[in-house]
Amino acid sequence: MADETTITLERNSPDDVKQRQVIVKVDGERLGDLMYGKTMTRPIEPGDHLLQLDNTWNKKKIQFHVEPGERVKFKVVNRVGRFTWYLVAALGAGPMYVSAERES
Repeated sequence: MADETTITLERNSPDDVKQRQVIVKVDGERLGDLMYGKTMTRPIEPGDHLLQLDNTWNKKKIQFHVEPGERVKFKVVNRVGRFTWYLVAALGAGPMYVSAERES
């Protein structure tokens, strides 16, 4: 529908490490796993919401408001920390940090 209220999450930044899924929840309801290069769009009720992102190393919570008929969009990025590659070399794994930015 043309006036449907939606949330879209896009994960295609060149700054993304292209590893690990990002588990996406809105208001505690799991919407799915967002992998690199993928986009997910879901209908959402107008009003105040809590977006939760979890890459199993790091969690991010973002409160946002959406108006009726609005299509809100977030760019999601999974990025390495300062010492991640040292830990990967030494331990075989290292922390990655998830972030999201709302686009206008």
